[in-house]
Amino acid sequence: WKQDGCETEIDQDQVTCKCSHATPFAVLLIRMPIDEAHWKLLSYISYIGCGISLFFSASSLAVYVFNRRNPLQSNTMDTSMSIHVSLSGALFLLNSTFLLTEWGATVEPDWVCEFIAALMHYSLLCCFTWMAIEALHLYLLLIKVFNTYYKCYLLKLSLVGWGIPAIIVSISLCVKNVKQFYGVTELTMSDTNQTNSILICWITDDTYFYSLNLVYFTLIFIFNSGILMAVASSICKMKKMLKTNSKLQASASSGLTLLGLTCLMGTTWGLAFLGSGYVNYTVLYLFCILNSLQG
Repeated sequence: WKQDGCETEIDQDQVTCKCSHATPFAVLLIRMPIDEAHWKLLSYISYIGCGISLFFSASSLAVYVFNRRNPLQSNTMDTSMSIHVSLSGALFLLNSTFLLTEWGATVEPDWVCEFIAALMHYSLLCCFTWMAIEALHLYLLLIKVFNTYYKCYLLKLSLVGWGIPAIIVSISLCVKNVKQFYGVTELTMSDTNQTNSILICWITDDTYFYSLNLVYFTLIFIFNSGILMAVASSICKMKKMLKTNSKLQASASSGLTLLGLTCLMGTTWGLAFLGSGYVNYTVLYLFCILNSLQG
């Protein structure tokens, strides 16, 4: 029996031990028991990564606010910047709510935890949606190029990026009388007693968790991966056409560009497919490091 970080609640016919050991970022897409030692280390990585992402996401938002009326920016650059800052805003919201998820499980009334869980789910879906919008905009800039003017383009993208997740979460909240999808969720570690649990504010129903989150992300992952491959092919073709004295320098530049686009379009979240079904700690560490630092 470990007393650090644990509280014992004694009812008339039940003794419950609730422990707080922080929460790894992987719980957003991967739900399985993890060893206590790895759980703690993954949690530290996740909290540090989310803190760093919060800082840079907030910095991005601040820079955009003070420079959005720069007369030297073209409409295309301004649109791209608006899409980038929308993704930064979604990541800021996700990281903020993730850092509150354990605290919310310990406070009263219950609606506080439900609100945090719903808000975190909304921000997660917003992140995925804006990643897909980043890919779509990149396709129009680099692949299609011609006939890419659309009336109220940014407004339509904003309605999709913020609206579709809002509809999904609103419907989930509206059916609360039938099934409650958000609230206190109990997580257990694989090498501890089942009564030693960790409580967070998140999706309470496993079927809903897997069917919505993974299906939604899978569709976006397939779309973004296709765009990324098309862009990589386009970059390779342009590199062959350009005359350069240093092939190594050109290759390194192209590699860094693709690496940046990989992070921008969220393809690193695809590690969740390798971590589902069985515990792969290498995948879990990569998932937490790369995705908590995305901001």
